[in-house]
This record gives sequence, structure tokens and C-alpha cells, in this order.
Amino acid sequence: MVHSKKIRPPLDDPLGLLPRGLTKMYSLWLSLVYPFASIGRNVSFHFTSKVARPRASRISLGNSVSLREYAWLNPATDDPTGEPTIVLDDNCHIGFGSIISAKNRIHLERDIIVGQSVLIIDHNHAYEDITVPVINQGLTKGGRIRIGQGSWIGHGAAIICPRGELTIGRNCVVAVNSVVMRSIPAYSVVAGFPARIIRQYDPEKQAWRTGGNQGADGCYQVVP
Repeated sequence: MVHSKKIRPPLDDPLGLLPRGLTKMYSLWLSLVYPFASIGRNVSFHFTSKVARPRASRISLGNSVSLREYAWLNPATDDPTGEPTIVLDDNCHIGFGSIISAKNRIHLERDIIVGQSVLIIDHNHAYEDITVPVINQGLTKGGRIRIGQGSWIGHGAAIICPRGELTIGRNCVVAVNSVVMRSIPAYSVVAGFPARIIRQYDPEKQAWRTGGNQGADGCYQVVP
């Protein structure tokens, strides 16, 4: 009988322990020292992620939240008082290079995956006064964004709300490089620029169907 030689999987690179250690120390430091509005257990900040200490009081984080490399949480206000403008509920994961910038309110419900290089922003730069450089015109009034539980935001997507309310229902998928500027109902898969529903689950029929029901105003009926 011929016995095949058991192949062992390659070991992890020992140098990989260094960034893991730095991430653990950085996470502990931020959790203990930064004045977050609230912060849960087992929160992980990659050591290259960015959170400004003077603005941490406008950020609320649940349990088991993680920020990967170069992710940035940016409360777009210098006022340290008031309600949190960024709220990440339990088990939210923010991918490599993604940015959440909130002047008013961006709320990610629990169990949300945000992929790499995603932009979620609830305001814009004012630009309409042509006699003043855009950099000196400040920010618009902006809107508010809520993303429902269990959703997945794909690589390179942008969710932009310059005014009003933008709601993405629960268990939605925003496809790679999509741009969402209108509310989306629950159990939807959206793609494109601007993003449109390409698939949607019908809870009554318990089946997926192609496309979605779009109203005369161009918006979709939002199901919480």
C-alpha cells in the first residue's frame, strides 16, 4: 500500500503578528482614551484607520464593530456637543479605505458589511456662489442616512444624501461601484449609476423577482 505524504499548509508570515499587535494596542488605546459617545465591547480599529479624537464624542459604536486598513469615520462638525452623527450598531464592519462622513446622521444598523473604498456621506460642499472658491463656501445643510440591518455595501459604492432622508432597507445588497442617491426598499439588490433595483425578494410570495416597483416620483417604496 502506498501512503501519500501529508502536505501541511504553509504557516502564516511571522511578521504578520506585528500589525495584529499594533491593531490590538491601538484599539485598546482608542477605547480607553477617546471620548466616544458610546463604545461597545470587542471593537477593533486597524492601526491605520482614522478617527479624530476631538470629534469622537459624535460617534457611537456597538459591540464587535471593526474598522479595517485606512477606514475613516468623520463627523463633519467641529462642535463636540450634541447627538452622535455616526452610529454603527453591533457587528458592523467597515472595509479597507472606506469613508463615513456625517454632518447630521448616518446610522448603520447591526450586521452590516461595508466593502472596500466605499463612500457614505450625508452632505456636500456648497458651490453655487461662483464668486467664491468652493473651498470657502462651507458645507450644505445635508440630509440623513439609515442603512438597514444585514445589508452589504459592495466595493467602490457611494451612498450620497445631500438633502432629506435616504433609507436603505434591511438585507439589501449594493453592487460594486453603484451610486445610491434615493431610498431603497428591503431585500433589494441594486446596481448602476444611479443605482436601480435589479432583483428584489417578495416576502408575500417568498420568491425573488427581477426589478422593483418604482413610483411616479422615481423613488421606490421603502419597506423597513
